[in-house]
Amino acid sequence: MIDDEMIDDELVLLSDDLPSSGASPAGSPPPWKLLVVDDDDEVHTVTRFVLGNLRILGRPLQLYHAYDSRQGRSELCSHPDVALALLDVVMETERAGLDLVSYIRDELHLSECRIMLRTGQPGYAPELAVIQQYDINDYRTKAELTNTRLITTVSAALRSYQQLHALAEHRRGLELIVGAAADLMEQHAITNLAEGILTQLAALLKLPVDGIVCSQRGAPFGGDGEKCYVVGAAGRHAAYIARPLDELPDRRVVRSIQVCVAKRQHVFAPDHTVLYLKAAPNQEAAIFVDSGNAVAAMDRPLLEVFVANIAACFRNVKLVERLHDLAFEDQVTRLANRLQYIADLESAARARRDVIAALIDIDHFADLNDGLGPDVGDLLLIAFATRLREHLGDGCRLARIGADVFGVLGPASVVNADHLGALCYEPFEVGEYQLPITVSIGLCRHFEESATGLTLLKRVNIALNRAKRSFSSHYEDYRPELEENTRWRVEVLRQLRQDFQAGKLEVWYQPQVALASHTVTGLEALVRWPNGKGGFTQTPDVFIPLAEYSGLIVQIGVWVLEQACAEHVRLAQNGFTGLTMAVNVSIGQFRKAGFVDDVARALKNSGMPAELLELEITESIAMDEPRIVRQSLDALKQMGVRIAIDDFGTGFSSLGQLQNLPIDRLKIDRTFIQEIAQEKRGLYAETIVGLAGDLKVQSVAEGVETPEQAAVLRRLGCTTVQGWLYGRALPRAELDRWLRSPPLEVTVGHQPLA
Repeated sequence: MIDDEMIDDELVLLSDDLPSSGASPAGSPPPWKLLVVDDDDEVHTVTRFVLGNLRILGRPLQLYHAYDSRQGRSELCSHPDVALALLDVVMETERAGLDLVSYIRDELHLSECRIMLRTGQPGYAPELAVIQQYDINDYRTKAELTNTRLITTVSAALRSYQQLHALAEHRRGLELIVGAAADLMEQHAITNLAEGILTQLAALLKLPVDGIVCSQRGAPFGGDGEKCYVVGAAGRHAAYIARPLDELPDRRVVRSIQVCVAKRQHVFAPDHTVLYLKAAPNQEAAIFVDSGNAVAAMDRPLLEVFVANIAACFRNVKLVERLHDLAFEDQVTRLANRLQYIADLESAARARRDVIAALIDIDHFADLNDGLGPDVGDLLLIAFATRLREHLGDGCRLARIGADVFGVLGPASVVNADHLGALCYEPFEVGEYQLPITVSIGLCRHFEESATGLTLLKRVNIALNRAKRSFSSHYEDYRPELEENTRWRVEVLRQLRQDFQAGKLEVWYQPQVALASHTVTGLEALVRWPNGKGGFTQTPDVFIPLAEYSGLIVQIGVWVLEQACAEHVRLAQNGFTGLTMAVNVSIGQFRKAGFVDDVARALKNSGMPAELLELEITESIAMDEPRIVRQSLDALKQMGVRIAIDDFGTGFSSLGQLQNLPIDRLKIDRTFIQEIAQEKRGLYAETIVGLAGDLKVQSVAEGVETPEQAAVLRRLGCTTVQGWLYGRALPRAELDRWLRSPPLEVTVGHQPLA
């Protein structure tokens, strides 16, 4: 991100060019023609809003708009005098913008038209070869282009266009200057660029090359950023390239360059000229020309145009470096980013190196970020990256893959769970905090030569996800069967989503029977996934967790609720009145804004009485999300809806929490019913039935399959039971027949009228 200081400096440099608003007076010069090519309508709207009524360099702006590269080509053919083209990099294809650049330069031969590339996706930055090959005025991410920066960038581009266009009608030097700019744009190292400047400037002024010295503020290969260094020289000065300027024996050259940089302006002396360049706030340079006499006044504009082109070349070098950083470096930690890590994985596979890949995830980082703020979160990421550098040495490749996920690639001696986990034994000093953290680690050592970087990243990510779900270990090694299981889960989820949207899921209903009277008093709605051949594609214990994991359970849950309410009304119309209808509710539904409204809508649309609807939530939901659950339950109770706690006894409830919930029934999990035939003889079931009595709510036993279980539950005082002993879950088509002719020992609470 470019800082405010850079913005201020650019405003200073362009202060004489900044636009002013207002209508153009009669007889004003023709407008600058700007072409905006972008597939995002909002970009056109914002550009029109910012630039529409401005005047730059005394001339208004005329905007032309295209929404894809085909329209852009058409506009360019109609308006070959476009001064500036603002192009989106990624449109109908990832290279649409870059192909349009090629069209402008290679086919239309519009060398004067300025080009600014914009993108909302830094990962799709232009290739370095494209930046070097074409005269691209600027490249920006859309997030950078504030109103002020857009205006100043356009102003600079139009000024550059004006200068280039003036050359078309200028006397000598036109072809040389334009050719020089193209040559210099190809340079991607500062010393090569300086060498090119010497050659072109010497040809322009017809001077010997050894009479020219290029110097820039800051060392060319990093280091001291304040001193001036020689970056280009020939003849007697060539030995001083990359050395500090003050080491140059010719003091006249040294003093002249120092004065030029200090004053930040060109120096035209009787026997020499010093040209000042500033391509960016942190990029200053000066070119000393031993002309032997004063530069003619008529040649000064030519030199200034040349300097403008050189400044663009210096900026181009910085742009190439910055694009490389954006593409392959994480901007927070300065480690490699995901793209670079993928390339490193692929290189390691092709070289058949004996290495291990690891992904390290900081546990509960989101909670820390929310609690202490993103600034502290960034500092922790930087501290973690620093520790990785210090302890893993030069033998490992390090990267930041995601928000709180780091990648490591190196030998097994250091890339292993024990060594990586030990990095977190000591807390991290982050500002005023000492932050202890734990991590989850995924490891992969399967590096066959044909594997791509993305394939290898997927494998280690599978291992990481398994480690994050594990309660017993903080790490997991990749094994091929893990990938097969993951692929199977993805395929099942894909088919589930497809079949749900196609209406292939069904709601079945299991009777609930009052133990005292053997009367059917209600039904539980249960979702099933038939395969159309008399069986099931998957059982609920398989597809329900997948639906919950993916979020699809929210849509399925609303659909089941609507189906159950409609079925209840249909049964009542057939004479089976007064039955309760129980429907399971997931935590995903509770978290969804408007869940209570979904229930109210289902009741209203179906006409079902609210007091006969019973919503079942699991014990874990009630305990893990008490605030969310309590608010929703209170609203549902006010509507008259009944509430049951499902699978009771499998979680970790407290009596205090249960007393605070507006519940009507406790459902005893089937595992405790199965224990009745064992040595425990229903100890847990008895405890839960007793607790229900203390809470003054009903108890429902699930999974009752034998007369013995029913007898024990009756003796314990259990209110209601459901299970195969009384009736399996039935599809809608069979439900009426079962209710009309239930088993001999069961009666229906409200017989049909007929």
